[in-house]
Amino acid sequence: MLVLLIIFMVTAPLLTVGVPVDLPKASAPAVPGQDEPLVVSIRENGDVYLNETKTDLDQLVPRLQAISQNNADARIFVRGDKSLAYGRIIEVMGAISSAGYKKVSLISQMPDHPARR
Repeated sequence: MLVLLIIFMVTAPLLTVGVPVDLPKASAPAVPGQDEPLVVSIRENGDVYLNETKTDLDQLVPRLQAISQNNADARIFVRGDKSLAYGRIIEVMGAISSAGYKKVSLISQMPDHPARR
């Protein structure tokens, strides 16, 4: 039952967002939490989406603040396409962090097979 819980915790954030992003694969454990996270997606062309709404980077923070009601403890998941330049992902995460949000996490996809040791 614990395995099922972990699987649902990992896949639930991915199922709620409709912006198609080709996520990189990683074998890190799921981030625990009870509240529904806000999801910022960055497509391969650099377009930024808040949940499923396209937004400019300069409008991202005001929209996050409005949705989270200025709650600095709101969980924010950042999904960046694996073909995207790392600098663009850091630029978006930096804007979110500089607004005072403390719980900003990157989302990746679980690998198809477990890592060999």
